[in-house]
Amino acid sequence: MKLQSYNELLHSKYRFSLMLFLFLNTAASLFYIYSRKEKTGAPTLIIALLSGLLLLWTFLRPRGKFPLLNIAAVTTGLLWAWQIVLTFELIFYFDNSFLLLSLFCAFFIAAIALNDNLLAFCLHTAPPSAAVVVLDRGQNTAIIAFTILLPLVGFTLNHILQRRRDRFTRRLVSQLYEEKEAWSDLSMLDPLTGLYNRRGLMNRLKNIFDNHAGNHFVLLLDIDHFKAYNDNYGHAMGDQALARVSIAIRDAVRSRDIVARYGGEEFLVLLTNVNDAIAMKLSERIRQYVHELEIPHLFNERVATHVTLSAGFAPIIDEDFDSAVANADRALYLAKNRGRNTILSWEALSQHDLNKPANTL
Repeated sequence: MKLQSYNELLHSKYRFSLMLFLFLNTAASLFYIYSRKEKTGAPTLIIALLSGLLLLWTFLRPRGKFPLLNIAAVTTGLLWAWQIVLTFELIFYFDNSFLLLSLFCAFFIAAIALNDNLLAFCLHTAPPSAAVVVLDRGQNTAIIAFTILLPLVGFTLNHILQRRRDRFTRRLVSQLYEEKEAWSDLSMLDPLTGLYNRRGLMNRLKNIFDNHAGNHFVLLLDIDHFKAYNDNYGHAMGDQALARVSIAIRDAVRSRDIVARYGGEEFLVLLTNVNDAIAMKLSERIRQYVHELEIPHLFNERVATHVTLSAGFAPIIDEDFDSAVANADRALYLAKNRGRNTILSWEALSQHDLNKPANTL
Protein backbone atom coordinates (compact mmCIF):
# COMPACT_ATOMS: atom_id res chain seq x y z
CA MET A 1 0.00 0.00 0.00
CA LYS A 2 2.94 2.28 0.43
CA LEU A 3 2.78 5.30 -1.93
CA GLN A 4 -0.09 3.60 -3.73
CA SER A 5 -2.35 6.65 -3.61
CA TYR A 6 0.41 8.91 -4.92
CA ASN A 7 1.22 6.46 -7.73
CA GLU A 8 -2.46 6.32 -8.63
CA LEU A 9 -2.47 10.12 -8.79
CA LEU A 10 0.52 10.09 -11.15
CA HIS A 11 -1.18 7.46 -13.31
CA SER A 12 -4.33 9.59 -13.49
CA LYS A 13 -2.24 12.62 -14.44
CA TYR A 14 -0.44 10.62 -17.16
CA ARG A 15 -3.76 9.34 -18.51
CA PHE A 16 -5.16 12.87 -18.63
CA SER A 17 -2.09 14.11 -20.55
CA LEU A 18 -2.49 11.31 -23.08
CA MET A 19 -6.20 11.99 -23.58
CA LEU A 20 -5.63 15.75 -23.91
CA PHE A 21 -2.83 15.18 -26.41
CA LEU A 22 -4.98 12.86 -28.51
CA PHE A 23 -7.93 15.25 -28.35
CA LEU A 24 -5.84 18.23 -29.53
CA ASN A 25 -4.40 16.22 -32.41
CA THR A 26 -7.84 15.00 -33.39
CA ALA A 27 -9.27 18.53 -33.26
CA ALA A 28 -6.32 20.06 -35.16
CA SER A 29 -6.43 17.44 -37.91
CA LEU A 30 -10.22 17.67 -38.32
CA PHE A 31 -10.02 21.47 -38.52
CA TYR A 32 -7.30 21.19 -41.17
CA ILE A 33 -9.39 18.71 -43.16
CA TYR A 34 -12.46 20.95 -42.92
CA SER A 35 -10.63 24.14 -43.88
CA ARG A 36 -8.71 22.68 -46.82
CA LYS A 37 -11.00 20.04 -48.28
CA GLU A 38 -9.50 20.09 -51.73
CA LYS A 39 -5.93 19.71 -50.51
CA THR A 40 -6.36 17.35 -47.59
CA GLY A 41 -3.41 15.03 -47.36
CA ALA A 42 -3.19 11.45 -46.13
CA PRO A 43 -1.21 12.40 -42.97
CA THR A 44 -4.03 14.49 -41.50
CA LEU A 45 -6.57 11.75 -42.22
CA ILE A 46 -4.33 9.23 -40.48
CA ILE A 47 -3.82 11.58 -37.50
CA ALA A 48 -7.57 12.14 -37.14
CA LEU A 49 -8.40 8.43 -37.35
CA LEU A 50 -5.53 7.22 -35.16
CA SER A 51 -5.91 9.89 -32.47
CA GLY A 52 -9.68 9.47 -32.37
CA LEU A 53 -9.48 5.70 -31.95
CA LEU A 54 -6.80 5.92 -29.26
CA LEU A 55 -8.80 8.59 -27.44
CA LEU A 56 -11.87 6.35 -27.45
CA TRP A 57 -9.78 3.40 -26.23
CA THR A 58 -8.28 5.32 -23.31
CA PHE A 59 -11.72 6.67 -22.38
CA LEU A 60 -13.24 3.18 -22.29
CA ARG A 61 -10.36 1.77 -20.21
CA PRO A 62 -10.07 4.15 -17.24
CA ARG A 63 -8.14 1.62 -15.11
CA GLY A 64 -5.83 0.42 -17.84
CA LYS A 65 -2.13 1.14 -18.16
CA PHE A 66 -1.15 3.50 -20.96
CA PRO A 67 2.46 3.15 -22.14
CA LEU A 68 1.31 4.95 -25.31
CA LEU A 69 2.22 8.57 -24.81
CA ASN A 70 5.73 8.44 -26.26
CA ILE A 71 4.58 6.23 -29.15
CA ALA A 72 1.65 8.53 -29.91
CA ALA A 73 3.91 11.58 -29.64
CA VAL A 74 6.53 10.37 -32.14
CA THR A 75 3.91 8.94 -34.51
CA THR A 76 1.85 12.13 -34.71
CA GLY A 77 5.04 14.20 -34.89
CA LEU A 78 6.19 12.26 -37.94
CA LEU A 79 2.74 12.53 -39.53
CA TRP A 80 2.61 16.31 -38.97
CA ALA A 81 6.11 16.63 -40.47
CA TRP A 82 4.91 14.68 -43.50
CA GLN A 83 1.88 16.96 -43.79
CA ILE A 84 4.08 20.08 -43.58
CA VAL A 85 6.27 18.78 -46.41
CA LEU A 86 3.25 17.93 -48.59
CA THR A 87 1.54 21.28 -47.99
CA PHE A 88 4.72 23.27 -48.62
CA GLU A 89 5.22 21.52 -51.96
CA LEU A 90 1.59 21.87 -53.07
CA ILE A 91 0.98 25.48 -52.05
CA PHE A 92 3.97 27.12 -53.72
CA TYR A 93 2.75 30.68 -53.27
CA PHE A 94 3.00 30.49 -49.44
CA ASP A 95 5.93 32.33 -48.00
CA ASN A 96 8.01 31.01 -45.16
CA SER A 97 5.51 32.26 -42.58
CA PHE A 98 3.67 29.02 -43.29
CA LEU A 99 6.62 27.10 -41.82
CA LEU A 100 6.65 29.23 -38.67
CA LEU A 101 2.90 28.81 -38.30
CA SER A 102 3.24 25.05 -38.64
CA LEU A 103 6.01 25.06 -36.07
CA PHE A 104 3.93 27.11 -33.66
CA CYS A 105 1.02 24.68 -34.05
CA ALA A 106 3.21 21.67 -33.26
CA PHE A 107 4.66 23.36 -30.19
CA PHE A 108 1.23 24.59 -29.11
CA ILE A 109 -0.17 21.05 -28.94
CA ALA A 110 2.92 19.75 -27.14
CA ALA A 111 3.00 22.69 -24.71
CA ILE A 112 -0.58 22.21 -23.56
CA ALA A 113 -0.69 18.42 -23.31
CA LEU A 114 2.92 17.37 -22.66
CA ASN A 115 4.22 19.94 -20.20
CA ASP A 116 5.07 17.21 -17.66
CA ASN A 117 6.50 14.75 -20.19
CA LEU A 118 9.75 16.08 -21.61
CA LEU A 119 10.56 12.98 -23.69
CA ALA A 120 7.11 12.94 -25.33
CA PHE A 121 7.40 16.70 -25.91
CA CYS A 122 10.71 16.23 -27.75
CA LEU A 123 9.46 13.21 -29.71
CA HIS A 124 6.44 15.13 -30.93
CA THR A 125 8.16 18.41 -31.83
CA ALA A 126 11.41 17.01 -33.28
CA PRO A 127 10.03 15.75 -36.67
CA PRO A 128 8.09 18.97 -37.49
CA SER A 129 11.09 21.06 -36.37
CA ALA A 130 13.44 19.09 -38.60
CA ALA A 131 11.04 19.40 -41.55
CA VAL A 132 10.72 23.16 -41.07
CA VAL A 133 14.51 23.64 -40.78
CA VAL A 134 15.09 21.70 -44.01
CA LEU A 135 12.31 23.42 -45.96
CA ASP A 136 13.31 26.90 -44.77
CA ARG A 137 16.78 26.53 -46.39
CA GLY A 138 18.39 28.99 -44.01
CA GLN A 139 16.12 31.98 -44.77
CA ASN A 140 14.76 32.38 -41.22
CA THR A 141 17.32 30.46 -39.22
CA ALA A 142 17.40 32.81 -36.23
CA ILE A 143 13.60 32.97 -35.83
CA ILE A 144 13.17 29.20 -36.26
CA ALA A 145 16.03 28.46 -33.86
CA PHE A 146 14.51 30.82 -31.28
CA THR A 147 11.07 29.26 -31.77
CA ILE A 148 12.49 25.79 -31.19
CA LEU A 149 15.06 26.45 -28.45
CA LEU A 150 13.03 28.74 -26.18
CA PRO A 151 10.23 26.24 -25.39
CA LEU A 152 12.72 23.36 -25.37
CA VAL A 153 14.89 25.06 -22.72
CA GLY A 154 11.82 26.15 -20.76
CA PHE A 155 10.31 22.67 -20.73
CA THR A 156 13.64 21.09 -19.84
CA LEU A 157 13.95 23.33 -16.78
CA ASN A 158 10.32 22.65 -15.89
CA HIS A 159 10.94 18.92 -16.23
CA ILE A 160 13.93 19.08 -13.88
CA LEU A 161 11.91 21.02 -11.31
CA GLN A 162 9.00 18.59 -11.68
CA ARG A 163 11.26 15.60 -11.08
CA ARG A 164 12.65 17.27 -7.97
CA ARG A 165 9.10 17.94 -6.74
CA ASP A 166 8.15 14.32 -7.41
CA ARG A 167 11.17 13.02 -5.49
CA PHE A 168 10.41 15.36 -2.59
CA THR A 169 6.74 14.34 -2.58
CA ARG A 170 7.64 10.64 -2.62
CA ARG A 171 10.03 11.11 0.30
CA LEU A 172 7.40 13.10 2.17
CA VAL A 173 4.68 10.50 1.54
CA SER A 174 7.06 7.71 2.56
CA GLN A 175 8.00 9.56 5.74
CA LEU A 176 4.36 10.22 6.59
CA TYR A 177 3.53 6.57 5.99
CA GLU A 178 6.38 5.44 8.26
CA GLU A 179 5.29 7.86 10.97
CA LYS A 180 1.72 6.63 10.64
CA GLU A 181 2.92 3.05 11.04
CA ALA A 182 5.01 4.03 14.06
CA TRP A 183 2.07 5.77 15.71
CA SER A 184 -0.13 2.81 14.88
CA ASP A 185 2.38 0.48 16.51
CA LEU A 186 2.60 2.72 19.57
CA SER A 187 -1.17 2.75 19.90
CA MET A 188 -1.07 -1.04 20.12
CA LEU A 189 1.64 -1.17 22.82
CA ASP A 190 1.47 -0.60 26.53
CA PRO A 191 3.85 2.32 27.23
CA LEU A 192 5.05 0.97 30.60
CA THR A 193 5.84 -2.64 29.72
CA GLY A 194 6.27 -2.50 25.94
CA LEU A 195 3.84 -5.40 25.62
CA TYR A 196 0.72 -5.36 23.46
CA ASN A 197 -2.32 -3.66 24.93
CA ARG A 198 -5.81 -5.03 24.28
CA ARG A 199 -6.03 -3.35 20.90
CA GLY A 200 -2.70 -4.82 19.84
CA LEU A 201 -3.74 -8.23 21.14
CA MET A 202 -6.96 -8.23 19.12
CA ASN A 203 -5.04 -7.15 16.03
CA ARG A 204 -2.62 -10.07 16.40
CA LEU A 205 -5.39 -12.49 17.33
CA LYS A 206 -7.00 -12.18 13.90
CA ASN A 207 -3.66 -12.90 12.25
CA ILE A 208 -3.17 -15.99 14.45
CA PHE A 209 -6.59 -17.40 13.52
CA ASP A 210 -6.04 -16.70 9.82
CA ASN A 211 -2.49 -18.06 9.50
CA HIS A 212 -1.85 -20.58 12.26
CA ALA A 213 -3.57 -23.93 12.50
CA GLY A 214 -3.64 -26.08 15.62
CA ASN A 215 -4.79 -25.56 19.18
CA HIS A 216 -4.34 -22.23 20.94
CA PHE A 217 -4.62 -21.46 24.65
CA VAL A 218 -5.33 -18.31 26.62
CA LEU A 219 -3.19 -17.86 29.73
CA LEU A 220 -4.21 -15.22 32.26
CA LEU A 221 -1.68 -14.18 34.92
CA ASP A 222 -2.12 -11.88 37.89
CA ILE A 223 0.51 -10.60 40.36
CA ASP A 224 -0.37 -11.76 43.87
CA HIS A 225 -1.30 -9.04 46.39
CA PHE A 226 -0.22 -6.31 44.01
CA LYS A 227 -2.53 -3.71 45.59
CA ALA A 228 -0.72 -4.20 48.87
CA TYR A 229 2.59 -3.86 47.01
CA ASN A 230 1.53 -0.51 45.50
CA ASP A 231 0.09 0.75 48.77
CA ASN A 232 3.24 0.01 50.77
CA TYR A 233 6.06 0.43 48.24
CA GLY A 234 4.55 3.22 46.18
CA HIS A 235 3.42 3.38 42.56
CA ALA A 236 6.90 4.09 41.22
CA MET A 237 8.17 0.81 42.68
CA GLY A 238 4.96 -0.85 41.45
CA ASP A 239 5.70 0.29 37.90
CA GLN A 240 9.24 -1.07 38.16
CA ALA A 241 7.87 -4.41 39.35
CA LEU A 242 5.39 -4.53 36.46
CA ALA A 243 8.14 -3.78 33.95
CA ARG A 244 10.42 -6.51 35.35
CA VAL A 245 7.60 -9.06 35.49
CA SER A 246 6.61 -8.30 31.88
CA ILE A 247 10.20 -8.95 30.73
CA ALA A 248 10.25 -12.26 32.63
CA ILE A 249 6.98 -13.34 30.98
CA ARG A 250 8.25 -12.40 27.53
CA ASP A 251 11.50 -14.31 28.12
CA ALA A 252 9.71 -17.41 29.36
CA VAL A 253 7.49 -17.98 26.33
CA ARG A 254 8.29 -18.68 22.70
CA SER A 255 8.77 -15.96 20.09
CA ARG A 256 5.52 -16.90 18.35
CA ASP A 257 3.43 -16.52 21.52
CA ILE A 258 1.64 -13.20 22.04
CA VAL A 259 2.07 -11.41 25.38
CA ALA A 260 -0.20 -8.51 26.38
CA ARG A 261 -0.82 -6.39 29.41
CA TYR A 262 -4.50 -7.12 29.92
CA GLY A 263 -5.19 -4.93 32.93
CA GLY A 264 -3.43 -3.18 35.80
CA GLU A 265 -1.39 -6.12 37.12
CA GLU A 266 -2.96 -8.74 34.85
CA PHE A 267 -1.24 -10.22 31.79
CA LEU A 268 -2.55 -12.39 28.99
CA VAL A 269 -0.46 -14.79 26.93
CA LEU A 270 -1.80 -16.32 23.73
CA LEU A 271 -0.08 -19.68 23.45
CA THR A 272 -0.16 -20.84 19.82
CA ASN A 273 -0.10 -24.40 18.49
CA VAL A 274 0.12 -26.15 21.87
CA ASN A 275 -1.68 -28.86 23.80
CA ASP A 276 -2.67 -28.85 27.46
CA ALA A 277 0.65 -30.33 28.62
CA ILE A 278 2.78 -27.78 26.74
CA ALA A 279 0.52 -24.96 27.94
CA MET A 280 1.05 -26.11 31.54
CA LYS A 281 4.81 -26.36 30.99
CA LEU A 282 5.04 -22.84 29.57
CA SER A 283 2.80 -21.46 32.32
CA GLU A 284 4.96 -23.07 34.98
CA ARG A 285 8.08 -21.66 33.36
CA ILE A 286 6.58 -18.16 33.52
CA ARG A 287 5.70 -18.64 37.21
CA GLN A 288 9.23 -19.83 37.91
CA TYR A 289 10.88 -16.96 35.99
CA VAL A 290 8.89 -14.39 37.98
CA HIS A 291 9.60 -16.20 41.23
CA GLU A 292 13.33 -16.12 40.47
CA LEU A 293 13.27 -12.34 40.02
CA GLU A 294 13.11 -12.19 43.83
CA ILE A 295 11.45 -8.78 43.84
CA PRO A 296 10.93 -8.10 47.57
CA HIS A 297 7.28 -8.19 48.65
CA LEU A 298 6.95 -8.36 52.43
CA PHE A 299 3.18 -8.04 52.16
CA ASN A 300 2.95 -11.34 50.30
CA GLU A 301 4.23 -13.27 53.32
CA ARG A 302 1.56 -15.97 53.21
CA VAL A 303 2.86 -16.95 49.79
CA ALA A 304 6.51 -15.86 49.65
CA THR A 305 8.74 -12.93 50.61
CA HIS A 306 8.85 -11.67 47.04
CA VAL A 307 6.57 -11.10 44.04
CA THR A 308 4.71 -14.14 42.70
CA LEU A 309 2.10 -14.90 40.04
CA SER A 310 -1.10 -16.88 39.91
CA ALA A 311 -2.35 -18.14 36.54
CA GLY A 312 -5.17 -19.92 34.82
CA PHE A 313 -5.36 -21.12 31.24
CA ALA A 314 -7.99 -22.51 28.88
CA PRO A 315 -8.16 -23.63 25.24
CA ILE A 316 -9.69 -21.51 22.50
CA ILE A 317 -12.49 -23.61 21.03
CA ASP A 318 -13.94 -22.75 17.61
CA GLU A 319 -12.07 -19.40 17.69
CA ASP A 320 -14.24 -18.27 20.60
CA PHE A 321 -11.67 -16.04 22.29
CA ASP A 322 -14.08 -14.44 24.77
CA SER A 323 -15.20 -17.80 26.15
CA ALA A 324 -11.57 -18.91 26.50
CA VAL A 325 -10.75 -15.73 28.45
CA ALA A 326 -13.75 -16.29 30.73
CA ASN A 327 -12.67 -19.91 31.37
CA ALA A 328 -9.05 -18.89 32.00
CA ASP A 329 -10.29 -16.18 34.36
CA ARG A 330 -12.28 -18.76 36.36
CA ALA A 331 -9.17 -20.95 36.61
CA LEU A 332 -7.09 -17.91 37.69
CA TYR A 333 -9.44 -17.02 40.53
CA LEU A 334 -9.51 -20.60 41.68
CA ALA A 335 -5.70 -20.57 41.69
CA LYS A 336 -5.77 -17.49 43.92
CA ASN A 337 -8.35 -19.11 46.15
CA ARG A 338 -6.06 -22.11 46.59
CA GLY A 339 -3.18 -20.12 47.98
CA ARG A 340 -1.71 -18.13 45.04
CA ASN A 341 1.62 -18.71 43.27
CA THR A 342 -0.33 -21.47 41.55
CA ILE A 343 -1.31 -22.42 38.01
CA LEU A 344 -4.57 -24.15 37.11
CA SER A 345 -5.94 -25.46 33.84
CA TRP A 346 -9.62 -24.85 33.19
CA GLU A 347 -9.94 -28.32 31.70
CA ALA A 348 -8.60 -29.87 34.90
CA LEU A 349 -11.15 -28.19 37.17
CA SER A 350 -13.84 -30.32 38.73
CA GLN A 351 -17.50 -29.78 38.06
CA HIS A 352 -17.86 -28.62 41.67
CA ASP A 353 -15.29 -25.86 41.04
CA LEU A 354 -17.00 -24.84 37.82
CA ASN A 355 -20.38 -24.56 39.52
CA LYS A 356 -19.09 -22.25 42.29
CA PRO A 357 -20.23 -18.65 41.99
CA ALA A 358 -17.40 -16.42 40.93
CA ASN A 359 -17.82 -14.02 43.88
CA THR A 360 -17.10 -16.83 46.39
CA LEU A 361 -13.71 -17.70 44.90
